[in-house]
Amino acid sequence: MSEARDVVAVILDDHRTMEELLRRMRSVEEDREAALKDFAALLIAHAEAEEAEVYPALKRFRNVDDEEVEHGEEEHHEGNEALLALMEVEEVGSDEWDEKLEELAAAVTHHLDEEERTILNGARENVPDERRAELGAVFLQDREKHLKADCGSIENVRAVVHVQ
Repeated sequence: MSEARDVVAVILDDHRTMEELLRRMRSVEEDREAALKDFAALLIAHAEAEEAEVYPALKRFRNVDDEEVEHGEEEHHEGNEALLALMEVEEVGSDEWDEKLEELAAAVTHHLDEEERTILNGARENVPDERRAELGAVFLQDREKHLKADCGSIENVRAVVHVQ
C-alpha cells in the first residue's frame, strides 16, 4: 500500500499543513491574508471530507471509538465557528484579528491532537491497510471536490456554520 494514499497519512499531512498555515498567519513577515485563505479552504474541505467519507466508515469498525468520532464532528463545528469569526475581522493583524486567530488556533490544534490520539490511532490499529487505502482515495476525491467549489469563501464558511 502506498503510504501517501493511506487515509491516516493523508489526514496527518493535512494536519501538518494546517499547523504551518497557522504559523504563517501569526507571522508579520508572511502574507497573512493569503495564509488565511489557504487555511479556510483546507479546513472546510478537510472536515467536510472526513465527515462524509471517513468518519461514517470508521464507525463500522470495532474498537474505533464512536463517541470520539462524534466528538470530532462537534470539534469541526467549533473550528468552523472560530474560522468564521476570524474571517469577519476587517483588519488583518489588528488586535481583534490576533485574538480571533488565537481562538482559531486553540480550537484547531486541540482537535488535531485529540483526533490523532484517538480516532487515527484507532484506525491504524483496527482498520485493514487495504480499507485505509480505499478511504484515503475517497477522502482525497471528496476534499478536492470541495476545494474546487471554493469552499473556503466567507459565504460558504457562513453557510457551513449556520447549517450545523
